[in-house]
Amino acid sequence: MRHLPVVAAALAALAAMPTAFAANLSEIYALARAEDAQFAAALHTATAGREKSVQGRALLLPSVAVTGNLRRNHDGSSSWDGYQSYTSGAASLTATQPLLRQANRATYEQGELQALLADQQLKLAEQDLMLRVSRGYFEVLQAQDALATVGAQRESFTQQLAQAKRSFEVGLSPVTDVNEAQSRHDLTLAQEIAGRNELEFKRRTLEKAINRPLPPLARLDPAVSIDILSAEQLQQLSDAAERSATQVAIGTTGQKIARFEVAKQDAGHLPTIDLVGSVGRNHNANYNNFGGQQLRPASIGIEVSVPLYQGGAISSRAREAVANLSRADSELENARRQARLDARQASLGVQSGTALNQALRQAVSSGETQVRSTQRGLEVGVRTRVDVLNAEQQLFTTRRDLSAARYQALIAGLQLKAVAGVIGEPDLRALDALLKD
Repeated sequence: MRHLPVVAAALAALAAMPTAFAANLSEIYALARAEDAQFAAALHTATAGREKSVQGRALLLPSVAVTGNLRRNHDGSSSWDGYQSYTSGAASLTATQPLLRQANRATYEQGELQALLADQQLKLAEQDLMLRVSRGYFEVLQAQDALATVGAQRESFTQQLAQAKRSFEVGLSPVTDVNEAQSRHDLTLAQEIAGRNELEFKRRTLEKAINRPLPPLARLDPAVSIDILSAEQLQQLSDAAERSATQVAIGTTGQKIARFEVAKQDAGHLPTIDLVGSVGRNHNANYNNFGGQQLRPASIGIEVSVPLYQGGAISSRAREAVANLSRADSELENARRQARLDARQASLGVQSGTALNQALRQAVSSGETQVRSTQRGLEVGVRTRVDVLNAEQQLFTTRRDLSAARYQALIAGLQLKAVAGVIGEPDLRALDALLKD
């Protein structure tokens, strides 16, 4: 396989990688390509599917068979007294070359298309693996960011709780401030536990694909732009999806296979013509009660077979093939519509994620300013501690949402390329450029 050198290089690089370095998206994908059981099953399915081409071609080529027998005979009808026992045997070599078999021709065309279908389904599995690994990679990073945000929030609320207790002890604040700070602190502790569980689940999901403990992952650089697709590219990919989506290509091939199935079943009513040649040798040790017989027959000729009636089975199979063709037509139309819908949704995901990223960046900046202002207001007595807690909680929530929006925008971009049937390893390497140790 052409990817084996890349996979081997990635495995060697990760094996030799010091723990201070982190694996990027392409390296995790290379591991998954080598280890993912779902993709391995798709590889084997494709290998099996390609054999349909060989099997269909074989129906157009000569077939050769050798037959023979050797018998011990006991003859009780001899005119001589008693019974006669003797041996006889025969061997023949027969070659058959189809001359006119429309069903075989249709099966051959189907075999070529089924081999193509196997490759298309493997391409779809490869695209699915890229999406699964990329989504899993960024979901791990998102869970790490969310846990870090909750941890920072807990530290802040711990400080606020300590300050509230000190202020209450000296009579500068009511007990309600202590209770509010304690409530926020305890809630954040529960959220931190849930965040750890979520991170562990995401890590295990990605480990399933690579079949080994997950190494440290390179993080998304907070300073980089996630605008990796221009408006023109988004429009081009969305417009092309209905024509170039892998699912549409699979549906088109399936429709062609169904058409040849109709032709094959209709051919059941047609005559078949074969060129048949044979040579043989027959031996009978008791032929005519004399010294036996040795025959070496040889023949060559044309054999014609005309089907007349098979209980209606041929007509039934033809009607079944027509119904399956109608189903293939509907599946192809559904694939086109689904590609169009998926492309629009993915394009919208990129656009909304990019816009949300810009808005949340500004919201984080405003939230940081609000927290500082509220803290100063608390110091001069125009704000309460509850106001400070609310401002800090809102800031941490905005930071978490900003992190999630960035990851979701990148995933949506990959989904759009996958729907358009153009996703590839260069797209993963482009995302590697946004990562850092």
